[in-house]
Amino acid sequence: MSKSKKSEIIVLTAYGNIADGVQAIKNGAFDYIVKGDDNNKIIPLLHRASEKLRLLKRIESLESKVGEQYSFESISCKSKTIKQAIDLAKKVANTDTSVLLTGETGTGKEVFAQSMHNESQYARNNFVALNCSNFNKDVLESELFGYKQGAFTGAIKDKKGLLEEANNGTLFLDEIGDMPYELQAKLLRVIETNQFIKLGDTKTITVKFRLIAATNKNLKKECEEQRFRSDLFYRISTFQIDIPPLRDRKEDIEPLIEFFVNQFAEKTKKKITSINQAYLKKLWLYPWPGNIRELKNIIERSVILANGYELTVDTLPIDLTIIQNDSCETKQLELAVIEKNHIIKVLHHTKGNKAEAARLLNIAVTTLYRKLEEYKIE
Repeated sequence: MSKSKKSEIIVLTAYGNIADGVQAIKNGAFDYIVKGDDNNKIIPLLHRASEKLRLLKRIESLESKVGEQYSFESISCKSKTIKQAIDLAKKVANTDTSVLLTGETGTGKEVFAQSMHNESQYARNNFVALNCSNFNKDVLESELFGYKQGAFTGAIKDKKGLLEEANNGTLFLDEIGDMPYELQAKLLRVIETNQFIKLGDTKTITVKFRLIAATNKNLKKECEEQRFRSDLFYRISTFQIDIPPLRDRKEDIEPLIEFFVNQFAEKTKKKITSINQAYLKKLWLYPWPGNIRELKNIIERSVILANGYELTVDTLPIDLTIIQNDSCETKQLELAVIEKNHIIKVLHHTKGNKAEAARLLNIAVTTLYRKLEEYKIE
């Protein structure tokens, strides 16, 4: 990213004219004033110029922090599989090629997408993210394409869609496998032509963006069962990167713990200097159905509950504390049992509010209802 200017230019002249003033501003001058007319202007003008510099430096600082948060260097890992995935992402980052990120929920697909955006030619422009599983067809279509006033009941003014918001930037479509089948054809046309029409409009809009998609589904199987268009699949999977689940790369647990402990210790103004070995052992034995997102939540809980400078077993949720290690045999809970218990705990926390529970679980409300039916939770 380019650095902000360290100074502002104010042109002060005894022979002013409009043409020179316009040219000075076009060439980057902050302002143009004429001698004799400067006594009441120069001090306020200097103040505005210094304020602009202060704001530019502030923006530069914030952009730098965002870049550090979402960068390949910020991905804490030791495992060979993740390092290979990062190498692939780095190679494709500064291209226009569409990328498909695959892997279970919570493995860090959006972090990869953000990092690729920050390493690309589009880094100075918008990164627009949309979870396709959170909306029904009509809402998802209006979110993507936008609409004209009067396009449907409730459309009281024009709305810019996310396709326009992502112009000259990156569009990240998370859980694209949940996109309604009939909407997939419209998306495919936008990808192929860089053009679309808002709902209720007749004017064609041209956009250019880099597409990164992510899914936790097997899209080839979805294509075979005609739930996902094969032409769209081949268009978005030009470059595919698989992100393995945390249970298959246990060596990443400790660096991730360290990263999250530092993050939440700073946030909560606590000083955590050590992690109990029994605590680490429990995390190592756990199968991590929620992957890195679940680990992050557990570390946040532990830091909040920690009474001293050490993270201990008593700060862990019950699901982890009942896991035992009997010499060579590791007894682990079935993933379905863990998921069911976690849903019950979250529903208890929200006092039965299913919309809030779905938000905390980071799943769609429809997915929560399906899980409730599947596990016979009332």
